[in-house]
Amino acid sequence: MLRLSAADLIIHNAKVLTVDDKFTVHQAIAVKGNRIEAVGANTAILKLSEKNAKIIDAKGRTVVPGLIDSHVHVMSAGLSEFRAPLPKFDSFETVRTWLKQQAAKIPAGQWIIVPRTFPTRLKEMSMPTKELLDVITTHPVGFDASYVWVFNSYALKQNGITRETKNPPGGEIGRDKNGEPNGILRNANGLIKNLPRNTESNSFTAADKQKAIEDQLNRYVQAGLTAIGDRAVTPEDIALYPKVKLPLRVVLTWRIDAQRDTPRVLEQIRTGVSLGNADPQWLKFGAFKVTLDGGMTIGTAYQRVPYGEFGRQLYGQTNPDSRGQLFIPPDKLYNIMETARDKGWTLTAHSQGGGAIDALLECFEKLNARKPIAETRSHLMHASFQSPEAIERLAKLGLPADVQPAWLQLDGPALSKVFPNGGMRNFIPLGAYRKLGVRLAGGSDHMVGHDKNTATNPYNPFLGMWTSVTRKMTDGKVLHPENRVSREDALRMYTIWGAYLQHADKDRGSIEKGKLADLVILDRDYMTVAEDQIKDLAPLLVMIDGNIVVTKL
Repeated sequence: MLRLSAADLIIHNAKVLTVDDKFTVHQAIAVKGNRIEAVGANTAILKLSEKNAKIIDAKGRTVVPGLIDSHVHVMSAGLSEFRAPLPKFDSFETVRTWLKQQAAKIPAGQWIIVPRTFPTRLKEMSMPTKELLDVITTHPVGFDASYVWVFNSYALKQNGITRETKNPPGGEIGRDKNGEPNGILRNANGLIKNLPRNTESNSFTAADKQKAIEDQLNRYVQAGLTAIGDRAVTPEDIALYPKVKLPLRVVLTWRIDAQRDTPRVLEQIRTGVSLGNADPQWLKFGAFKVTLDGGMTIGTAYQRVPYGEFGRQLYGQTNPDSRGQLFIPPDKLYNIMETARDKGWTLTAHSQGGGAIDALLECFEKLNARKPIAETRSHLMHASFQSPEAIERLAKLGLPADVQPAWLQLDGPALSKVFPNGGMRNFIPLGAYRKLGVRLAGGSDHMVGHDKNTATNPYNPFLGMWTSVTRKMTDGKVLHPENRVSREDALRMYTIWGAYLQHADKDRGSIEKGKLADLVILDRDYMTVAEDQIKDLAPLLVMIDGNIVVTKL
């Protein structure tokens, strides 16, 4: 007979969604220290109460495992509104108004940077050009569209970019019908020699950055998250994190600059990185990453098919046959990944477009032929434009995927114009993954903005679950409903499968005896609330490591 210890905290009269292998539902939970001691019926669990135990009556509310956002960018998110709030950049007029406000505050000649904004989310569904940014003539202005930048005439003139300037290797200077630069620099922002390194108009101290990280991690906790994956840490991040007071569990992805010559890249991998004596339950490395292609929101993701005529408007492209950009040749990619795998890393790559996905899968298959790769839990990252064949290849390898469901809602309407006539059938096809048994880890790619619902990539986990279940877009349409997933699977994406991706499923991701006491009590029942209310669910209590860190009960 299993012997149980007395518990020092009990939650009873609850609907406990354990998210174990059978998705078992129980009534009560006993916690001893920082671990779950038992899960079961009210009567049995209450008998485990020791004299001074804390007893929480959940009053029938739903309890779920601690929630995981598998993909965020903490420092950039924290710094984005560190000094002042930002508007929601959803139209040219919003951009124009904000630029005028900034120009009134910032000394002439200093940079004004419009933080990461995507044309797919602008009312105009169009990439801005210098004409929009030329509302400001006294400052250099940059519009950060991620892998594409737009600059005003001041910035172009200051850096000597004229109609005679040649395209840099692998990049393009956008031009108007008269051949004059229109301000769009595609993989060519290196031509702007004085662009601030951190794309901020003002510098931040190390203390500022540490506080920004801590503040943002606390916002994640308030949203109901108990663990996150910071998916592109730099040496600066790595140096700061051991100094941070962590309110939740953090798993880091080490991203290197693979654009350098191969010997230098391989030497950096062999040298490695370290977090010193950090407690791996709270802070550890989870994966090694390179950037394989650009972004779907600005037409640089490397696709299987061209972006077509609407790409001219949406992305400001000149070539309708453009398929985007693959940043790393296949042979170099294999050399990098083989070296990282031999050093014990879990492997991944930013791979948005179908062509980039195919290139990464080919690399994984070659590595698998040498030595089985499934146990490394290497995975696809983003993989926005899939194909049935690619999903079959991924399933055969036994590997998971890190996906961003909210992009279905936010970018689906614009992308549907780029890829009409069934071209969006395999856009973030969650249902197709699940039919072949592929585990999916849900993430937001949060990088700009502090509000969980209005940030550039919202980090509200329930918004991600709602989108996974409904596939509803901002225009109200449902994008290929056959690729919806069940509520159970949507919850797994933000719990046990997220933990699996982080090599942490033996310790967290479900509510089971022996696992860490990370859990969330919700204000409504996730399993029965009206479908469109899933996105509005809120945490009433958040427990991490057996400690109640948020309570509104």
